[in-house]
Amino acid sequence: MIQLTEADLASPAFKANPYPTFAWLRTHDPVHQFTSPDGQSVWLVTRHQDAEFVLRDEHFTKDRRKVCPPEVDTPIPGSLADLIDTGMLRLDPPEHMRLRSLVSFSFTPRLVEEWRGRIQEITNELIDAVEGKGSMDLVEEFAFPLPIRVISEMLGVPKEDGPKLHRWTKLIADVLGDPAAFEQAAEHLRALHEYLMALIESKRRVPVNDLASKLVQAEVEGDRLSTRELRSMIFLLIIAGHETTGNMISTGMLALLTHPDQMALLKQQPTLIKTAIEEFLRYQSPLTLATLRWAREDIEFHGKQIHRGEEVAISLSAANRDAKEFEDPERLDITRQKNPHLAFAASKGRLLSALCCVVSPIYACRSPWRTCAGVRAQRCWGWISYQWYSRNPTEKNWKNNLRRTRANNAGQPL
Repeated sequence: MIQLTEADLASPAFKANPYPTFAWLRTHDPVHQFTSPDGQSVWLVTRHQDAEFVLRDEHFTKDRRKVCPPEVDTPIPGSLADLIDTGMLRLDPPEHMRLRSLVSFSFTPRLVEEWRGRIQEITNELIDAVEGKGSMDLVEEFAFPLPIRVISEMLGVPKEDGPKLHRWTKLIADVLGDPAAFEQAAEHLRALHEYLMALIESKRRVPVNDLASKLVQAEVEGDRLSTRELRSMIFLLIIAGHETTGNMISTGMLALLTHPDQMALLKQQPTLIKTAIEEFLRYQSPLTLATLRWAREDIEFHGKQIHRGEEVAISLSAANRDAKEFEDPERLDITRQKNPHLAFAASKGRLLSALCCVVSPIYACRSPWRTCAGVRAQRCWGWISYQWYSRNPTEKNWKNNLRRTRANNAGQPL
């Protein structure tokens, strides 16, 4: 039996495979308190039912400003906290619903459907570029380039700016788990901030038929997105597309490579792709944690006293392996029908990042088989690194960092 201590959450064993620890927590300490490296008291929620409760209950807020004085939680203009705090990820209803309604006006199911063909074209181009080599670095050559190219084109980013945007995004995403490196990337963050402001202004002057222009023009009952809200929304789309979708493609393929029976089944029945994607999202959640919550007031939860202003972290990875909610949760089953996973933090509306995350992999998962008689892992780095980090003195989160996965079509097919 695992003897859990706070130190276990930073141990090499936990980083290599957190699921045994999550299982112990769900059984013995479902609301677990630990202390972050900067001395903050944090509560970790691991059960599915509890996760749903915290995600929806008004005792908890996503907006830290509601429980902290302004002088403590005022982000520096143009900082990462500033980019995020004015977006949907950090707002509660009704502010969240206001932004969501404005964005939904622009990002419609019809728009997603119109992009299916182009997503497939980009996917094919990336596969064609590596086909002659007989192998590919799945992360660097496919999983991350695909979503950033798709969202860049959807937003109307000029083609010549694509590589620059990709470089900025990758640099920022790569340093999120390293405070020292993050400070060094501040220049890139400022450059991205300035670029987004210029992009918004150009779409105001000359609107065209792209997502950025639609967001600029979006109006519901006379209400429009402010410049800061537009900037934060576009930033969210770019980062979510890069990190969330890239992680999902990578971990989904890794899951198939390590479960050859499921790989064979999906090849035999490609119509299972939709349930397979839902299972990938459950089995290895692309988002380790939901957006942090803070207690609005003192509350007793599972016999623990959570005080106003204390942080509550919801482990989506742990909740998605809860045996009380999922039959045989440790098994990858691409035919799973009952699958109420929380990969997108229980959002029934499938927010923009979720839409991008679901649409792209449908094509991404099919394409490696378009040219490969068999696919196998040549070399896999499949571990997950759970790191606590500070973006600034008041911004903390965890990062799910899939290092990389390589696959090639040489040797025996899985």
